[in-house]
Amino acid sequence: MYKIYFDNKPLFLVREINKELQELMHREKTVFIDDFNSHSVNAMIHKMESAPIQTGICLHENIDALLKAFKQQLQLIVAAGGLVYNPRKEILLIHRRGKWDLPKGKLDDEEELEICAEREIKEETGLQELHLEKPLAITYHTYHQFGKHILKESHWYLFTSPGQASFLPQLEEDIDKCEWVAAEQLPSYMENTHASVIDVVTQGLTVLRESENI
Repeated sequence: MYKIYFDNKPLFLVREINKELQELMHREKTVFIDDFNSHSVNAMIHKMESAPIQTGICLHENIDALLKAFKQQLQLIVAAGGLVYNPRKEILLIHRRGKWDLPKGKLDDEEELEICAEREIKEETGLQELHLEKPLAITYHTYHQFGKHILKESHWYLFTSPGQASFLPQLEEDIDKCEWVAAEQLPSYMENTHASVIDVVTQGLTVLRESENI
């Protein structure tokens, strides 16, 4: 399954309909298609942009081809970032443009994704000591910029850090705060963030708990 967010509204690209999606399909504000062509992809994008629609579901046996079709209809930007935790088992969050977020940024030409993720964390937070653990997730979200409809593909990695006390938020990227947040405090922060960030934090906490790191 792939998930593309239009604002905070999810569009699910799936091979089969599970119980959760079955329930969503019966809601008035859900749009569903099982026809795969350029017209249907464009129609779904248009519907996901409309105010009444809250959820989209695209059913097709080849979801990789389906995702590729959406990438072809939107302008793709690839980015990388990280979920960082420290020895106190706290998660690093940044405050950007009024919302809590995770550090990430656009991939430079010929740059490796892991290098991009580490660079962006250091640039946006001032954090210097990082250790790459493993790949964590890939998220997709759309937005409009300079008259173009963008699809951002963000590659997320799990990092550890000794957890320095002071930060240097990257003000030119509209970051005004960086904080270490304990797992039990995360729900209140997640009330003011993006849906894709919630997905990454949730997956990160699951990985950490399974490895008994948190």
